[in-house]
Amino acid sequence: MAEGRLQRELNRRNPFETPEQEAVLNLLRTGDLILNRFGRLFGEHNITDSQYNVLKILRDEGQPMPSLGIAGRMVQVVPAITGLIDRLEAKELVVRRRCVQDRRVVYVEITPLGTKLLAELDQPVLALHKQMVGKLSQPEVKQLSRLLEKAREVFSQ
Repeated sequence: MAEGRLQRELNRRNPFETPEQEAVLNLLRTGDLILNRFGRLFGEHNITDSQYNVLKILRDEGQPMPSLGIAGRMVQVVPAITGLIDRLEAKELVVRRRCVQDRRVVYVEITPLGTKLLAELDQPVLALHKQMVGKLSQPEVKQLSRLLEKAREVFSQ
């Protein structure tokens, strides 16, 4: 197998064992670079990518949501949604309210401060999305999304 770009980037002496291994490692490498870029942007605003994701979910929903409902919509699986919401609440970006009908259910609501923070991040986040795939044409971007969705099908079986 001819030496690929990832093999050079990782300074690997030997080629990958299979094309599947190379593809998965390419996904991991690319994902790590993307997460680092977004991490820097969110860090400038004193939040993490997971905290941003919670705020986006709440704003997009337009109404308070139960914690488990938020957890089910996260881009990245978060093992401790309660701790994540604790940190957002400490920053006054969300508030919790107990359900009157069922005290076991806790609703989470974005605050005006959380909404303001998202408004500040909207354009920089969209610009970073475009930058991350800026070398691809629009048809290639759509094809990449379709291929990644197809690759994820293995997890829903």
